[in-house]
Amino acid sequence: MSEETVSMAVENEEKKQNGNSFDLNDFTIIKEGDAEILMHAKNEVFYNNSQVNNRDMSIAVLRTFISQRKQEHEAMLARRTKAGNKVPDAKAENPGDSVQCNGESNDGSEVLKDASHGESCSIPEEQTKNLRGKGREELKPPRVLEALSASGLRALRYAREVEGISQVVALDNDKASVEACRRNIKFNGSVACSKVESHLADARVYMLTHPNEFDVVDLDPYGAPSVFLDSAVQSVADGGMLMCTATDMAVLCAANGEVCYSKYGSYPLRGKYCHEMALRILLACIESHANRYKRYIVPVLSVQMDFYVRVFVRIYTSASDVKNTPLKLSYVYQCTGCDSFHLQTVGRTISKNNSVRYLPGFGPAIPQECSDCGKKFNMGGPIWSAPIHDQEWVAAMLANVKSMKERYPAYERISAVLTTVSEELPDIPLFLSLHNLCATLKCTSPSAVIFRSAVINAGYRISGTHVNPLGLKTDAPMHVIWDIMRCWVKNHPVKAQPSDQSGSVILAKEPVLQANFSRAVASLSQAQAKKVARFLPNPERNWGPKLRAGRQITSKHVSLLGPKALNAINNHENGEGSNHENGEGSNHENGEGSNHENGEGRNHEDVEEPVAKRKKTEESDS
Repeated sequence: MSEETVSMAVENEEKKQNGNSFDLNDFTIIKEGDAEILMHAKNEVFYNNSQVNNRDMSIAVLRTFISQRKQEHEAMLARRTKAGNKVPDAKAENPGDSVQCNGESNDGSEVLKDASHGESCSIPEEQTKNLRGKGREELKPPRVLEALSASGLRALRYAREVEGISQVVALDNDKASVEACRRNIKFNGSVACSKVESHLADARVYMLTHPNEFDVVDLDPYGAPSVFLDSAVQSVADGGMLMCTATDMAVLCAANGEVCYSKYGSYPLRGKYCHEMALRILLACIESHANRYKRYIVPVLSVQMDFYVRVFVRIYTSASDVKNTPLKLSYVYQCTGCDSFHLQTVGRTISKNNSVRYLPGFGPAIPQECSDCGKKFNMGGPIWSAPIHDQEWVAAMLANVKSMKERYPAYERISAVLTTVSEELPDIPLFLSLHNLCATLKCTSPSAVIFRSAVINAGYRISGTHVNPLGLKTDAPMHVIWDIMRCWVKNHPVKAQPSDQSGSVILAKEPVLQANFSRAVASLSQAQAKKVARFLPNPERNWGPKLRAGRQITSKHVSLLGPKALNAINNHENGEGSNHENGEGSNHENGEGSNHENGEGRNHEDVEEPVAKRKKTEESDS
């Protein structure tokens, strides 16, 4: 876009702001995909470059959703047409009847003839018109709600890159963010202006009070999305899509289990599978909110990338299907001494005389002491234990991404993630870590190919996981896993260990299964055999979260920001003209509009403070 065009856009914005002018030199043009945004040099609304993976993945899912939605609508119309054609065919057998070939009687009402009894029943004309109207109704283009928009980059990319979208509503409850979003909408031309609209509103209130449901709702908050879920599950149309991000990984990964339970209603456990457990905790939380309104979720893709988890679920309404929720949730028992874990479903069903009864799950699923090492268990959950991906969707998304690779700035990363997801065992919750197994036994680690071969030769399935390059999903029970490891240790002896250690207790038992370590054909996935990259390094330093936008800086942050930065911030708030930035901007939280908290996103004062300290020390020494 030329500098002249930029100047015109800025001049129009100046007029709208009642003469409050701003200098073009204060803005930087950032281009991502087909969208461009103006970012203020003062970082009034932050842009997080690392969230390009999140946005690209969301666009891939949205394109697949629109395609699948169209196919489902066409299939529904075909079923209705087929059902409607059966009525005239049945009436044609009785030409002497008063019913005409078009299925209407002389009085205008529709008549259905029962061939076996010779009896007829009429359907009111009004109901007939309703049925015909439904059969002819056209599929309306989807409407998208981005509940936490900040700079509006995500909404603009949806509008400009995804074909078939009629409207994108971008919300923010921060005035500076809304102004930036509206400025960026105008900057992106007529297409963006016709499709994207920005509102200053609380997302929770807006989703509850808006008269029409949205086909897609996107939640990308800073931290936990739990406060938005109750409103979000109500605002999604039946069969629509909810896209949700959680960045509070420390909470979800058991750093603060009690906080996780208060936010998500599930207790996390420490383990190598903690990131996948975070995904499943989030899915269980969304399902819980949906069930309160006779709704349920169907996950199509759930991924852990960078510093967050992201789930894509479809939401349906059915009071009868909600009864199946306890079958999809499980408690997790994790041994404190070894890597053994076990799942116990919350509910179960029994079938009798063509009827299904729903009952609580059987328990306890395991004894109080681990049968492998004799230690106690920690209990976590409940988590979502049903599949977290729809493999047909994943295959369609991967094909779409590969066919439009030039449209995805983060093509390499998202294609690698989708490739790994496509090869996961969909029905196996959580995973094992081969290195953790070996650490428990204090033995050298077999290669992943050798271990996979032993599991396959024992008659079980095994795959990798997109969450951890060393993770292994398998349906083999834990006693089989430990038998394989015992056989490995017999061929690769270890030093004697104290008898009370978990590894010594496990190795003291003789293996029941004699493992076969010969190379199995399926020990490598197709991607591994073709040497397709699956786990890529970060493209640049400090790739990840930044300091939270809109955070209220107080004296307690002096250890983080330093006294110089803190004084500058206080002077700026008091109107003394300081140009230092403390992260004002979006007061809520999405990937591109928020700076997530860690030391990687500090202001320049943080870097200068150690230098100042060193100078002061040098002066005192001299």
